[in-house]
Amino acid sequence: MDDNGKRDLILHGNMARVILTLAGPIMLGNFIQTMYNLADTYFVSQIGDTQVAAITLIWPIIFLMMSIGMGVGIAGTALISQYVGSHQMKEANEIAGQMISFSFIFSVGVAVVGAFATPAIVRAMGGTGELLSEAVAYLRIIFIGMPTMFLFFSYMAIKQGQGDTVTPMKLSGISAIANIVLDPLFIFGFGWGIQGAAYATVLSRGTLAIYAMYKLSKDTAGISLRKKYLILNKPALKHLLVVALPSSIGRSTEAFGFTILTMFIMSFGEVTVAAFGIGNRINSLILMPAMGIGNALATVVGQNLGADNVSRAKGAVRTSTILATVFLALGGTLMFNISESIIAQFTDSPEVLVQGTYFMKLLSATLPLMGFFQIFVGTFQGSGHTFLAMILMSGRLWVLRIPMIALFGYYTNLAERSVWYAMIISNGLICIVGLGIYLTGTWQKKVIKSKNPTSTVLLKENT
Repeated sequence: MDDNGKRDLILHGNMARVILTLAGPIMLGNFIQTMYNLADTYFVSQIGDTQVAAITLIWPIIFLMMSIGMGVGIAGTALISQYVGSHQMKEANEIAGQMISFSFIFSVGVAVVGAFATPAIVRAMGGTGELLSEAVAYLRIIFIGMPTMFLFFSYMAIKQGQGDTVTPMKLSGISAIANIVLDPLFIFGFGWGIQGAAYATVLSRGTLAIYAMYKLSKDTAGISLRKKYLILNKPALKHLLVVALPSSIGRSTEAFGFTILTMFIMSFGEVTVAAFGIGNRINSLILMPAMGIGNALATVVGQNLGADNVSRAKGAVRTSTILATVFLALGGTLMFNISESIIAQFTDSPEVLVQGTYFMKLLSATLPLMGFFQIFVGTFQGSGHTFLAMILMSGRLWVLRIPMIALFGYYTNLAERSVWYAMIISNGLICIVGLGIYLTGTWQKKVIKSKNPTSTVLLKENT
């Protein structure tokens, strides 16, 4: 299906079909990526629990550094989808070019600073001894490969804004398969240990990112990588960053919140850190349908708001909520019953098995809450009202979860279970907040300048 066919489907097709058509490739891409993460964890776990704990320890830092790139990508998807929906392809190309240029420049700066600051960062996270040395070895390599990672984020955002979720899925799949092949070769064959896992990640993702940019430059229809759009353009870049800033802040504060969360978990020892790391990776597999639907919803909401069809955007939210709930209820039930046998595949430690199983059962029983959260975030991001999404992402951790962990730790004897219960309760409460924001209708106003002079332009929402 070409770009015009995708646009027509998004604006006029059966809504359940639209959501599943767009979400299917995203789900498959997320599944492949999750399987890569699990494979990565599996191969690293063969070295030892300390190495698993090392990756778990520094993952929030990686996510923190990537947050601005992810925020720019989210803004790019929102703006491009709305421009595509209103037939303004020149403006869509301008946003795409600015997104690529800014992401690359920023990520090069992050790579240089991060590579030098890695030891200090890991020490600040609480890493010591072997855990420190292993985490530093892994993180420094990931920092160096970050520019190509950012470029691939930009490519995915451009394609998603156009309604093409298949091409990014194919490239992500090839990258993940390459990573799974390279992991054992680099870790065990070459004897590089945890560094081998990092090299496999950077090489597999980097190669595909370069190919993605090449492929975009050869695209003759729709959005393409053209020199005139890559030159920094102040008005277009400002428009992009105005929408991107709240999303980046939300992602950054969320990532930093997970950093603080990891430091709390560290206080309970490496067993708890390993259990949390394994459980989180398995949980990401169960969440795959909701995440795919939320990402697809952002495109559908964006294009329909761009076409001034608010009622259809609202219908997309309702349909997505039903689909996400069904998928997560089924997945949660399955995972609840087999959580112990799954955790056992990633550890030989009885303590890690007990803690990981308990953690997984709790998450599985409350999975629909995360579905609602993904739907609200996808709605607000797709509409370009990234400030609203920022409220949900930041509030869940900083207003609810982290204070709860501190209170539970001080007033109860729950120990590491205080973290698990705080996660569940905060997920439920933030969904109530999200519903309240959704019902205000603020998200229904688009954030682009339309060809129609009577259309509403809402930029102040994100300033």
